[in-house]
Amino acid sequence: MIFSKAGFGGAVADFEAAVVAQDAKRSGKAFIRLQETFGRAKETELFAGGPRLAAVLEQVPPSPRAVVAVLVGACVERGADAERCAPGVLAGLRAALEGAVAFGEAWAATGGGAFPVPDGGEPGEEIVGRTGFEAAVGWWTLSQWEMAAVALLNHRAVRAGLDAEAVRAGLDEKAAGGGRGELLRLLTAVEQASGQELRCLSYALRVLDDEPLVVLHRPSATGYLLRLSGIGDNFQLHTLLADALIGGGHVAGRAPSPQEVAVCRETPGQVETAGSFELVAPDGGRLWNEGTPADIPVVDGVRLLVLDEPSYTRSWPAGRFFPGMRGDLILERALEPEETERWFARVSPAGELTG
Repeated sequence: MIFSKAGFGGAVADFEAAVVAQDAKRSGKAFIRLQETFGRAKETELFAGGPRLAAVLEQVPPSPRAVVAVLVGACVERGADAERCAPGVLAGLRAALEGAVAFGEAWAATGGGAFPVPDGGEPGEEIVGRTGFEAAVGWWTLSQWEMAAVALLNHRAVRAGLDAEAVRAGLDEKAAGGGRGELLRLLTAVEQASGQELRCLSYALRVLDDEPLVVLHRPSATGYLLRLSGIGDNFQLHTLLADALIGGGHVAGRAPSPQEVAVCRETPGQVETAGSFELVAPDGGRLWNEGTPADIPVVDGVRLLVLDEPSYTRSWPAGRFFPGMRGDLILERALEPEETERWFARVSPAGELTG
């Protein structure tokens, strides 16, 4: 068969047919065309191409599979249906993580040493000889799977789908972190073995949606119930908290500007801002802006955060850790004085911060 269709759409059709037919020569040529034509792809080609490529990912040979997954993620970033693309990409991510875990075990069992740094090509014979091909490819391609998966995890429906899958399997969503819990377990094992952090993937898997949050503002002895979704890190949360509480007229302090708030929700870009609070855990430990809302401890089934006066002035570019993810923080209500007092009874007294 001679392929003749031009453009990205034609390359997708050629690649899809060749992969299904398990024709290595044809799929190799079509694979090159996919990369060459993607930059000129029309919107309609991207919308159709992302799900079609995702559907055949499992049949693609291990080494090029991750590159195709990156293309799928790029299609999603330009409008392709994330939910339709998710099953293939997330299954590939899990397989890569499992391979990377196996790589770490084999690497340690054959002498250990610093993990090799993937160079963009395929792992060499010495590496494969120590760990096996599939394990080596898992480690070698993991950064590409991270890129592809984060593009999909930007979408709330994809995150919800992972959690729903875990619930159907009988897992406790809160205890296991939903379907993301197993991916996080594998990722943690890889990071510990390699000494390298895949921060974007870790943070994306830890994003909370429709999550209740009790906030106690110690200087005013007041409390609030809020609900957060799609917030990538505590820098973003910090600015949105200042908008809800200070900007809303509930507590005193520096309120962020409308522009600072907008870039933390869905407006592109960054705007310089300054801190309004010290974020504190119920036990008195410091919660760093560099962390995520998932770091906030759960007390009696609800995440509980204490806000103190800032111990020093700190500024940073307000914005979103994940530029493609919409963030939101809603103030549902101020707590009644009796409620606030009960929550304050669960936290350590003000004092020197730990951590």
